[in-house]
Amino acid sequence: MTKATILLVDDHPTLRQGLAQLLSLEDDLEVIAQASSGDTAISLAIKHKPNLILLDLNMKGLTGIETLISLRGAGVESKIVIFTVSDNKCDVLQAIRFNTDGYLLKDSEPEELIDKLRQALAGDFVISAPLTQILARSLRKDNKQSEPLDKLTPRELQNLKLIASGKSNKYIANKLDITESTVKVHVKNLLKKLGFKTRIEAALWAVEHKVSH
Repeated sequence: MTKATILLVDDHPTLRQGLAQLLSLEDDLEVIAQASSGDTAISLAIKHKPNLILLDLNMKGLTGIETLISLRGAGVESKIVIFTVSDNKCDVLQAIRFNTDGYLLKDSEPEELIDKLRQALAGDFVISAPLTQILARSLRKDNKQSEPLDKLTPRELQNLKLIASGKSNKYIANKLDITESTVKVHVKNLLKKLGFKTRIEAALWAVEHKVSH
């Protein structure tokens, strides 16, 4: 079995070691490097090209967001998941704005953390459950009521419901028996009709308006 490689980035060594020990128990996951700072994380990410980077938000020196921006700017294509104690909506929205692949709280249960990391590796955006409604409320706009749904075709609505459930393009394509490229077209169209820039915004809006039910 090919293991998914992970880079841990946190300035608390005890936490890093605990995470490394937890992940070592999984047959499909492998911690290949650890970093205590953003600068070190960037060099290690470029060197090792991990499948996923688990990144703390509040660190000395470069913050998690600054590190995230630098990683993307350096062309690092790894999945990057923020792992933090902060449930501040501004932190979450800022992380999403800079193309993170997930935002998980450090008080997550070990089983939940492992499950979320696997989902992120599979291409899904992951977020701790307590943050879902906070984000949905913050993204809701006065002019975005249920009426925009009338603009969607039945197929676009199907796509929106699946996106709201956190499904990847590959999953949606298999579920609806269409190609991934067709899914991308549907997503592009529904985002335009709903007035959103990212599928994450659309998903959270859909959850808030119970479109996924």
